Amino acid sequence: MHKEIKVCVCTAVKIENRYIREFVEHYKNYNVDKIYLYDNNNIDGERFEAVINDYIENGFVQLVNYRGKIRVLMEMMNDCYKKNYRYYDWLIFFEIDEYIFLYKIKNIKNYFKNPKFKKCERIQLNWIFHTDNNLLYYDSRPLKERFSEREKKARGVSKGDWNGIKSILRGHIPNITIDCVHTLNHKLKSCDGFGNPKEIDGIITKNADFKYYYIDHYYCKSTEEFINKINKGDALFVDNRMDRIRTYFAYNEIKKEKIDFMEQRTGLNLSEIRRFINNK
Repeated sequence: MHKEIKVCVCTAVKIENRYIREFVEHYKNYNVDKIYLYDNNNIDGERFEAVINDYIENGFVQLVNYRGKIRVLMEMMNDCYKKNYRYYDWLIFFEIDEYIFLYKIKNIKNYFKNPKFKKCERIQLNWIFHTDNNLLYYDSRPLKERFSEREKKARGVSKGDWNGIKSILRGHIPNITIDCVHTLNHKLKSCDGFGNPKEIDGIITKNADFKYYYIDHYYCKSTEEFINKINKGDALFVDNRMDRIRTYFAYNEIKKEKIDFMEQRTGLNLSEIRRFINNK
């Protein structure tokens, strides 16, 4: 009789009550065993109990108090792994805007039964960026409904190719230090979403799989939501708002009303973005 595979999700979350239930239910529907939700809200800020208290009370979601802390992402990832690696076969370190997609697989545990994964210590899945669908403002429809449009080829507003990855880490490996949000630890044996060995380690991959196994990345949402996202700060960096805005406009249609809106809400000068309007 085979031992049942156990899977958990670890994520740090701040000011995300609008989205947390959709995130939790997505992974529950994939039959994840537990979500460790690191509550990084302000001390007197919103409470997750207001929207997912049923999942907290039944134990599917476990809150970890990180309220009021700054730049917590690496600390959270290491804390979650060290406390839980003995109990789970796979630990998923995705953020609140990252939704795993497994083609024709409804139970994530069946995915991990792939015999090729036996030699793998981390599974690297590619992102698919979803655009803002040219929506300026938030509305309460599900993310999948509001932002169905996928990224087009990036323009020169942002440096590099954002064909990026996030990794799933095997449990039961002692003495692991997570030192990168994307690759977790470069010494680990890596494979792609099919279980094939991945020889070249890094954040960017050239042979991405956008058909079978990937991550739907709702990085932008609407312009209003993106502004709220960058204004609340970053879990890794002091202030990288301009870099994030460049990424936003690399994959979304550049419109004057979006730039005006961002300048008004952020106080930043986006003249370098405006020049692309005339060069389209």
